Amino acid sequence: MTAISQTKVQERQAAAARRFNFGSAITWFFIGLLIFITIFPFYWVVRTALNDPTALFTHASELLPYNPTTINFERVLGLVDPAPLIAAGATNISPGTINFWVFLRNSFMFAGVITIGQTLFSSMAAYAFARFKFPFRDVIFFIYLTGLMIPGIVLFIPNYVFIRQIGWIGTFQGMVAPFILMTPFAVFFMRQFFLSLNKDLEEAALLDGSTHFGVFWRISLPLMRGPLMTLALLTFIGSWNEYLWPFLVGRDENLRVLTVALNIFKSQTPQGMPDWTGLMAGTVISIVPTIILFVFFGRRVVDSIQFSGFK
Repeated sequence: MTAISQTKVQERQAAAARRFNFGSAITWFFIGLLIFITIFPFYWVVRTALNDPTALFTHASELLPYNPTTINFERVLGLVDPAPLIAAGATNISPGTINFWVFLRNSFMFAGVITIGQTLFSSMAAYAFARFKFPFRDVIFFIYLTGLMIPGIVLFIPNYVFIRQIGWIGTFQGMVAPFILMTPFAVFFMRQFFLSLNKDLEEAALLDGSTHFGVFWRISLPLMRGPLMTLALLTFIGSWNEYLWPFLVGRDENLRVLTVALNIFKSQTPQGMPDWTGLMAGTVISIVPTIILFVFFGRRVVDSIQFSGFK
């Protein structure tokens, strides 16, 4: 009886292992499928950027770039003249170039100023909602959070009319004005972290004669390095990818950001067909700063949040 019981137990364990392996295989299959769906478009962008511009459409179905070259990146950066390629039969090549370094500088300035301003002002507002007691505080915070349910495009026309009335169309301050202050998500995000902080240090500093702003600046804010870095990273990426508002307000070429410049570059082809190889090369270059941010700061952000004990 003992041997039979042991055999049955082993069979049950083997059946359970088979079910577990089958379930794991299905799970990993869907994970791999999601990874493929996420990564493959980016791979195709890189593949197109590296493809020979004179043979893009004749080898459009190949997974690997045909006759790999960096000429597309050099064209976008203004290092080579596209005329020889056009003479060689590349009819979809844009004859013009973009002032890439100026547009890259503008994108960094645009995203950097918005990131600094929004992170600072949102932290101050979040600290006020988390620590100060004033009439109708919770009601005001609830009303403010309803802004999360309002699509950004709804505020586009009022913002544009206001910026035009004060004469900021075509200026850098007009480009950053709608984004530099608080946003509902940023305030809610930082408020949750401030609520999780221990009040003992703040109360001790107040007893020692510190002001509320001093407590916020010297004690509370330094403890929020992880959340601040996370908010700054998300804000920078969102600002870096902004297109519609800079397109309408930053009309001057000296104010044009990289996302807008790529669209202008796309429309420069005389035949009307976009310069796909050059456009994809510019897109790859524009993605590099955000990738660098994730590579160098992504893990640090995760570790900081885990260390803070936020749940």
